[in-house]
Amino acid sequence: MTLPLTGLVTLPLGVLFGFAFGWLLYRGHVADANVIVNQFRLRDYTVIKVLLTAIIVGGVGVLLLHQGGLAAYHIKPANLLGVGLGAAVFGVGMAIGGYCPGTSLAALGGGSLHALATVVGMIGGAVLFALSFDWIKANILPVGARGPLRLPEMSGVPDLIWFAGLAVATLALFVAIERRS
Repeated sequence: MTLPLTGLVTLPLGVLFGFAFGWLLYRGHVADANVIVNQFRLRDYTVIKVLLTAIIVGGVGVLLLHQGGLAAYHIKPANLLGVGLGAAVFGVGMAIGGYCPGTSLAALGGGSLHALATVVGMIGGAVLFALSFDWIKANILPVGARGPLRLPEMSGVPDLIWFAGLAVATLALFVAIERRS
């Protein structure tokens, strides 16, 4: 088997990794709506700890795959208005439902029926987005369109330094959270 993997072999791998991801979310208690809501209320920091750890580990993994020639970056354009509006809709939905897309599916898989409302809303939102995409593409995406951007190219600071800085900042945040608790 050669890397990068393509074709039909990736479908079962995607399902396997999806189940593993959902299981880890569930076991990490971030598929619990109370944990997510209490993150917004600044009372439970489980979500931010899991999220930042995943960002660092995943980012370094992708960096190593890229540098080893096993993966290529596919940078999406920075459409500032579109990203801002999407983030606002995502955040409001997460605060109301108590779940993000991944955690809602993990909670539903764990037997939480109230996560079904978030899953239905997520699917409905995806359908509305798909139906309105031509209008969004013409009227929203051009506003603040900056093209594909990455912090290392914009700043001249190498990827590894960015990840090291993020890791140090994350550790400092974790220490501050633990001292506060």
